[in-house]
Amino acid sequence: MAARQPQLDWARQAFRPGERVAVAVSGGADSVALLVAMVASRAETGLVVSAIHVHHGLRGAEADGDAQFVADLAKVLEVPLRTRHGDVALLAAKRGQGIEEAARALRYRVFHELLAAHDVDAVATAHTLDDQAETVMLKMLRGAWTEGLGGIAPVVASAGGGRIVRPLLAVTRSEIMEYLEARAQPWREDKTNQELTFTRNRVRYTLLPQLREFQPRIAEHLARMAAVARDEEAWWALELARVLPGMVLPGKPVRGGGRANSTRPGEGGVAMELERLRALHPALQRRVLRAAAEQLGAAITFDQTEALRELAEARERGSGKRGRIELGGGLAAERTPRELRLVRTSESASTQLPELTVPVPGILEAVEYGFRVVTTGALPTGATLVLRTPRAGDQVRLPHSGGVKTVKEVLERRGLSAAERSICPVLAMGSSILWMRGAEIEATPGLELAVEPLREQN
Repeated sequence: MAARQPQLDWARQAFRPGERVAVAVSGGADSVALLVAMVASRAETGLVVSAIHVHHGLRGAEADGDAQFVADLAKVLEVPLRTRHGDVALLAAKRGQGIEEAARALRYRVFHELLAAHDVDAVATAHTLDDQAETVMLKMLRGAWTEGLGGIAPVVASAGGGRIVRPLLAVTRSEIMEYLEARAQPWREDKTNQELTFTRNRVRYTLLPQLREFQPRIAEHLARMAAVARDEEAWWALELARVLPGMVLPGKPVRGGGRANSTRPGEGGVAMELERLRALHPALQRRVLRAAAEQLGAAITFDQTEALRELAEARERGSGKRGRIELGGGLAAERTPRELRLVRTSESASTQLPELTVPVPGILEAVEYGFRVVTTGALPTGATLVLRTPRAGDQVRLPHSGGVKTVKEVLERRGLSAAERSICPVLAMGSSILWMRGAEIEATPGLELAVEPLREQN
């Protein structure tokens, strides 16, 4: 995307002719270039282009100036503009997040609301190859697994319909600057992007320039690593879906055959046969162990995973001996003569999942639960929608069930242990459950719900 007209391949691949695309424009160089390029290519791509600007409620007059700049640019380019305002500082304080994290959450809430309202078919963000490199480097520094090294996904589906697209992931920041300068197109500079108090800025202005002394194409190599990692993850997802059902077993074996789960509140477990686990390649062993922990609502680290592999391979202790290690957070591992079991105790942090109010209409990014909730429509006057864990007396109305059932009854019929039932997320309006994982619930008139996993990166 140098001084040349941007290649149209990305637009043809990412969008379909006639689609309504809202370009997220902050006023910075990247987003301005994306909007200008998409407007310039409308005749060839057939896209219906608009712009969306999110005012974070930070930086005072400077942010107001950004909003005015975007408004003026949209007017010159003759594209409709939507401007949304938020209070990032308040959001960060309420959620215990950093400013950058809260600002991102606000932006994506706005994007998903726009898509859920079906006002547009897609939202385009201006993430570049350099952004991808920075994200991968940050993930590496934080010790991410392969899914983290996938970095920024080119396309993310929205639960309410539509998708978020990053068309410029193959374009460098220097190409962006050349493109704008060749057209004498101004942009806005956010001074906070220069502040080295932010980790990403230190990676951008300190670490990556040093790495370029060893490898001038470091950003390109990191972006390629991300593409490979995403494909690897897609393949592993298919492989795990094939392997897990026969590998990870519920509870513990009982005399006479079968298996049993603990009935004590907040407890539960899964198990893997030692011989079958040992026979797996180390790469698959790690995946299986992590997936087993996830079934108990836990995310284990690399060191914890290796500790589990060592426990499973501890032949020198004798095949008939037992062992146990505490993994923290209420999760423990037990080695029996035949199995490696993961056990969730009553001390588990999963019993402390917070109760979160869901905006209607709107979007809640429930990081603690690992998914986002998208709502459209309305609730009865005075009613509130809440994301939480089950309570005694919670009821659901299942289609064709012939009446109201208790949540406990539904979960027990699914064969879930007390521990699994205690962490099963529900969306509740009072004691009435409007959504719960793994169950089809009778629709609530005037309200639509969608739940999607928080899998996108950056």
